[in-house]
Amino acid sequence: MKRNRLGTSELYVSEIGLGCMSLGREKNKAISLIHKAIDNGVNFLDTADLYDEGLNEEIVGEAVRGRRSDVIIATKVGNRWEPGKEGWSWDPSKSYIKSAVKESLRRLQTEYIDLYQLHGGTLDDPISETIEAFEELKQEGLIRYYGISSIRPNVIREYADRANIVSVMSQYSILDRRPEEQVLPLLAQKKVSLIARGPVAKGILTGAGAEKAKKGYLSYGKDELTALHASLLEAIDPSRDIAHAAIRYALADPAVATVIPGASSAEQLIHNIAAGAEAALTPEERTAIRSLSEANRYEQHR
Repeated sequence: MKRNRLGTSELYVSEIGLGCMSLGREKNKAISLIHKAIDNGVNFLDTADLYDEGLNEEIVGEAVRGRRSDVIIATKVGNRWEPGKEGWSWDPSKSYIKSAVKESLRRLQTEYIDLYQLHGGTLDDPISETIEAFEELKQEGLIRYYGISSIRPNVIREYADRANIVSVMSQYSILDRRPEEQVLPLLAQKKVSLIARGPVAKGILTGAGAEKAKKGYLSYGKDELTALHASLLEAIDPSRDIAHAAIRYALADPAVATVIPGASSAEQLIHNIAAGAEAALTPEERTAIRSLSEANRYEQHR
């Protein structure tokens, strides 16, 4: 599978990675899916301390034991939970980040994290302190690089201007084109890569998407999505699967280094990975897709 450089880092990630959040709590099944992903060319695994209260990191750690050099592990920090207490609290403080990383390292059974990401963020955060924490973790060798997971253009701009981030994770798909407004041009200018999550939009951009469209998505209502799904099937080359076209759409922007569709079954995983063997979308295909979908805009978090 093709690999792309993540920002200005020395990390070269498979253009299709694995979003581990949807792996579930069945450890043996989840580990089997991770092994299958790696065996089929995936080297980028994205998790977070938030997922299943740390269990997801534990599963990833167990799955890559003995294969650590074959993978690039990304995880996230900032959402603080305490055993025995309900819910999470937001904590981007230096002291918390530097303590939380040790727990992630323990759960992941590794001496270093390739990409450590702030899992959210606002302009009200102590941003200088947060950046200082990540820089110190780099100097200590506990992380190799850092980034931010955010959909907020002003927050992303702040970190792109002030920090040595190599990546931004954000939702991006045919149905959520918000990053095209400000974020993707900014990242291209700053030589920071986008990690695109949600490329098939909760399964709506798949063959079974007409059924999943009933719940709506962002500003799209059920009827709009149903009509759009049908229009996309007509506009896309008949030889191209709609899910593959959706994945290739997200990858078409030069600022995007990798997409991380989730998978809860081996069939779904292999189907996602197969998009890596397909040709890039033609300019005509991208234009046709854009003419059908909305050029969404951020209404908040500017």
